[in-house]
Amino acid sequence: MKEQQQPLSPLDIVILLKLIALGEIPWLQSNVAEMLHISQSEVSKSFMRSKYAGLLDASAKKVSRLALMEFLQYGIRYVYPQQPGALVRGIATAHSAPPLNATIISKEPYVWPSAKGNVRGQSILPLYPSVVEAVKKDDKLYELLALVDAIRVGRAREKEIAVQELRKRIVNGE
Repeated sequence: MKEQQQPLSPLDIVILLKLIALGEIPWLQSNVAEMLHISQSEVSKSFMRSKYAGLLDASAKKVSRLALMEFLQYGIRYVYPQQPGALVRGIATAHSAPPLNATIISKEPYVWPSAKGNVRGQSILPLYPSVVEAVKKDDKLYELLALVDAIRVGRAREKEIAVQELRKRIVNGE
């Protein structure tokens, strides 16, 4: 029987970042699914893909932080590219959201489209649709996803700062 290739999904990155945001807090797949507003089967499939890619250990309990950081730094903008779209109401992301909005001042905000958002800016599609709801109760996840978006759509300076910030949070555990 041939082994099938299991390509990563954008959801896999969201789930891995959620596990990092949880830190030392104990979790179950069902908890992760509930927190991300997705099904438990999606989490289970994601874990299989992430293990296959070497981003999650064999027990599916520990993120391979260095491998994830390397993928985010060098690959995410090519695998899941994004271009700013139309002006819409939404939730700030990339350089328009914490922590980058304290360092980078811009008159061109980027947002995830959401009728409940409070910022008007250029539309950036999130890695997965449910993150718009998931980040409302998780500031750490919100910052991680905003930093990833800065790598996906930012200019050289924004990408460099985002990589430094992600490295602090993912590799150094700050």
